[in-house]
Amino acid sequence: MEKYAVSADGQKIHYQESGNGKTTLIFIHGWLGNTEWWADQQEYFKDLYHIVQLDLAGHGKSDTSRKDWTSEQYANDIKTVADDIQSSEMILVGHSMSGAYVLEAALKIPKVKALVLIDTLKNLSETFTEEQAELLLFSHYRHDFKNAVKNFLPQYLFSENTPPSVQERVSDEFLQNEPEMAINTLRPLYKTDFRTIAEQVTVPVRAINSDTTPTHLENNRKYLKDYDYTSITETGHYPMLEKPEEFNTILDQVLKTLI
Repeated sequence: MEKYAVSADGQKIHYQESGNGKTTLIFIHGWLGNTEWWADQQEYFKDLYHIVQLDLAGHGKSDTSRKDWTSEQYANDIKTVADDIQSSEMILVGHSMSGAYVLEAALKIPKVKALVLIDTLKNLSETFTEEQAELLLFSHYRHDFKNAVKNFLPQYLFSENTPPSVQERVSDEFLQNEPEMAINTLRPLYKTDFRTIAEQVTVPVRAINSDTTPTHLENNRKYLKDYDYTSITETGHYPMLEKPEEFNTILDQVLKTLI
């Protein structure tokens, strides 16, 4: 069932609700993604859990007129949907940039019992500033967004094993966005030091990460009180799209350890 909740700054946040179960899984996409990135997970888990898939502001079917793009506003998008549904126990599943925002959202939503991060925050000791993002990313997007999506980003987002259909899908969806909107929706990731937020998180945090780049377990445990991860092999940045069956099996196992 498709629904909308209104955020604190007046943005209509789109979400889909399905499934049955005491525990709610709230799936949050990464940059320029949408609810449909979780379609395979919705189908797999709908008989076991209450499933919620949401579009952050600026994405999918949610409003795009936000003036102040911040990590706090993204966390409030998640809280807005969490407040709108009826659930006593929630697990937030955040992919890519949303891994950072579910950390912040967990501090605002008492019913959150655990977090699952998907291919994100692999080394909290490593920082990437807004100035670096402007120089290395945003300047490319402004100059030639199509070229950046087709030729620059793939080296960071895809592996040699990423199916061409997934590469084409992601690229096509990216190109439905105007460059400045793409920049605005990504900028908050580099304006906040999420290490200070991570230190306040008390619920268990588990990650499912592609082995294309390493995960620094000890560095993450410096900030997160209860952190562990599982690797999924031979995928790029989108394991839930690239190898959905294996990803679902791993996620199922991770969830069983948390509930």
